[in-house]
This record gives sequence, structure tokens and C-alpha cells, in this order.
Amino acid sequence: MSGFAIDPCDQCEELLQPFLDRDLSEEERMVAENHLTGCEYCRKRYRFEEQLRRFVRQAVVEPMPPELKTKLSELRTPLI
Repeated sequence: MSGFAIDPCDQCEELLQPFLDRDLSEEERMVAENHLTGCEYCRKRYRFEEQLRRFVRQAVVEPMPPELKTKLSELRTPLI
């Protein structure tokens, strides 16, 4: 054992994306929820990530103009 305590904000950061995906065990979900309840900094990060996901989902629904698709494909570089 190293003797170092696990930073609860670091632990919450690791759980944040799976929490948003609803892909945690019941125990992990409770750890994340309890931390988010008491930590304003992590709660702000959670809200940001949640809003970002909402924005991305909305942006995906909007069709991309053909001209933009063409420009993007012209910028594509081949994988080596």
C-alpha cells in the first residue's frame, strides 16, 4: 500500500463519463452521486459535460450541407 489517499475529485472524474452513459455499477453510481452532491467543482463539470452531450446530439440531427461535406473530405489526409 502506498499510503496515499485517493483524491475524490480524481475518482469522480474517472466515473463521470460512465456515469453520464449510465454504465456504472450501483456502488460506483452511489459514489459519483454522493461526490457530486457535495462538490461544487465536480458538479459544474458534470453539468458542462451533460450540456455538451446535449449540444452534440442536437448538432448531429442537423443535416450537413453538401458543400461542407466536400470541403471536409478535401481536407482529409490519408492514414499511413
